[in-house]
Amino acid sequence: MPYHHGDLRVALLDAAEELVRSRGVDGWSLREASAQVGVSPSAAYHHFASRDALVRALSHRILSRIGTAVRDASAAFDDPGSRIVAIGQTYVRFALDDPAVWRLAFGVDDPEAPISPHPHDILAAELDRLDLGGAVFLLWAAMHGLAALLADGLLRFDDPAAVDVEADRLVRAVLSGLAGQPGPWPTVRSAYTDRQ
Repeated sequence: MPYHHGDLRVALLDAAEELVRSRGVDGWSLREASAQVGVSPSAAYHHFASRDALVRALSHRILSRIGTAVRDASAAFDDPGSRIVAIGQTYVRFALDDPAVWRLAFGVDDPEAPISPHPHDILAAELDRLDLGGAVFLLWAAMHGLAALLADGLLRFDDPAAVDVEADRLVRAVLSGLAGQPGPWPTVRSAYTDRQ
């Protein structure tokens, strides 16, 4: 993927993303990302002070991509339950389709950078429609758990369509259980919510 003209920052992010897919989060250097783009490491340092800075920027880009995907999937439905199921299915599919990149998105914490749209915000907004906004971390834990089990190969389905079916069942089961639970919900914090 040689770099000829245009946005060097984007080209470096693209190269880093391909390196993550082929070698994992830690198996490459800023020098290698620079070489893939065809520029010197000093040129890369104009955009990223370090490899860690490049990884943080890539994490932000991926989280925003996941947020956009779940937002767009949920927009196809009118009722909140179906919208939340679409979020769960899309989230799990993203993890299965691109596991190394998905892992990177949640393995980096940067207290300074806002991410929009963030998948947490999309899910929280849909749960608010059902007066379940305080339970966002319960549903997130279920969705993320299924995604991680599948992405790590600890669960497998013979039929790829079963992934959507099981994600649907999981989300609806959690929503059904939550509907019978009285509030208020305990305050749960994460690195992301602490930044809000």
